[in-house]
Amino acid sequence: MLGVTQILAWGSSYYLLAVLAKPIADDTGWPLGWIVGGLSLGLLVAGVVSPRVGDTIQRLGGRLVLATSAVFLALGLIGLALSPSLPIYVASWIVLGIGMGAGLYDAAFAMLGRFFGQQARTAITTLTLFGGFASTVCWPLSAMLVSHFGWRDACLIYAGIHLAVLLPLYVFALPREPKRVADVTAHAAGNSGDRVNRPVRHGERLLFALIALVITISSMISALLSVHLLTILQARDIALAAAVALGAIVGPCQVGARAIEMLISRFHHPIWTKLASTVFVAAGVGLLWIGFPIVAAALVFYGCGIGIESIARGTLPLAVFGQHRYPSIVGRIAMPSLIMQAASPSLGSILIERLGANGALGALFAVALVNVLLVIVLFGFVAKHRRSATAVGWAEH
Repeated sequence: MLGVTQILAWGSSYYLLAVLAKPIADDTGWPLGWIVGGLSLGLLVAGVVSPRVGDTIQRLGGRLVLATSAVFLALGLIGLALSPSLPIYVASWIVLGIGMGAGLYDAAFAMLGRFFGQQARTAITTLTLFGGFASTVCWPLSAMLVSHFGWRDACLIYAGIHLAVLLPLYVFALPREPKRVADVTAHAAGNSGDRVNRPVRHGERLLFALIALVITISSMISALLSVHLLTILQARDIALAAAVALGAIVGPCQVGARAIEMLISRFHHPIWTKLASTVFVAAGVGLLWIGFPIVAAALVFYGCGIGIESIARGTLPLAVFGQHRYPSIVGRIAMPSLIMQAASPSLGSILIERLGANGALGALFAVALVNVLLVIVLFGFVAKHRRSATAVGWAEH
């Protein structure tokens, strides 16, 4: 059920402007940069509210938060549809941003972690498989709605879907959290002295900071390339139609890599997933930078890397910090990640303008290599943390 709601939530928010931006600009005459900038503002707002979202899921569970996200996404879409001016349009993205922060992957991961505990890894992986089809499903749907009804009515229809479909699913179909999980969580919090607003103990702060940093860098790379990939490919004298065809390779590679990860996940710790994702992304970016003649191979590496990165983002904090503080941890990790995603398109434009497309790829490759090194360092910290946790467990036993 969460997989279906994630497809519709992503498709009507994060992926919305891929189809609607030009029709909005043609109809209103508003600058395209400001129209697309609405999404950046929404991601920024989503990042700001993410810690509060995580804390709320920590205390109350995910049903209320996800239901609230459907309301905010609907209100934001209604605001877009009725916006008479650019300021109202931009303000509507603030509302949409709250809905995105409360209703996309991070919130859903937090609920699954709280609901299933350490067994949530398979559920998180499966959820990312559904999410990988968001653009596949919603881009054609958005195009059909725009062609038949116009962009404003398309937004209203999506708002209606949130209120008539997603909201009832969250309220009535989403299972209530088992009482045993809530009791264990409260008991653990009481024994450890943890507070929701201080989810990481002193000795774990460096580990937390490293995980947040490598996830944020990965988000920056994927967000930047998702916007500028076609520009970079065309700078290599690849025709637009061919660039689009090559770019389409990325989506199936994401889904394929996630499916493979789901099959083999029980055999390894999520830190291996994170390491593989950063290596694959670095390899893909590096091959693009050196002008590897088989562009599709570079995009396969890149697509596989960002595909399993989504899984690592949800499963690594759960494996390291446990289920009791997981929602709050995820909310805090999401904050810098989403803020960087908001800034990445503009950062990419500056890099391309000053360094050229290949120079921008070179800078991005350097960042990807740094991220690989950071994950290797993180690997050592995670291994040390696991040994420490095992020793404590034996001592208590």
